[in-house]
Amino acid sequence: MKFMVIVHATPESEAGAPPSAELMEQMGRYNEELAKAGVMLDAAGLYASDKGARVRFDGNRRTVIDGPFTESKELIAGFWLFQTASLQEAIEWVKRCPNPGGGQSQIEIRQVYEGYGCGGEVTQDIQAQGERIRAHIQQHAQ
Repeated sequence: MKFMVIVHATPESEAGAPPSAELMEQMGRYNEELAKAGVMLDAAGLYASDKGARVRFDGNRRTVIDGPFTESKELIAGFWLFQTASLQEAIEWVKRCPNPGGGQSQIEIRQVYEGYGCGGEVTQDIQAQGERIRAHIQQHAQ
């Protein structure tokens, strides 16, 4: 099972404050442990929302909203992509994580749909399209 492990932003991360050297070392050790165990598929930190944008959809209309965004508790500061046997295993790994915000912080764990159905019906055409997309992604990653 794949899980998106989402590190929620804090006022400090939204202000662009870099993590301390100590936290970077702790996270480096944690990431190495995840990688050696075959749990971590990918991970990255994200720039503060003032460097981003949102696109709001309303029917056929598209509205671009430039950051920053006000509610830091609803924003994402970084993520991991885990491969574990269960949600409980993903939770156990996250409980071992250094506190990303130092004080109060939060990490959310969400299972990733595998394939292209997102819970809906997957026709043969949709499955074939998904396989073509994966092949393109792999080709461009090399």
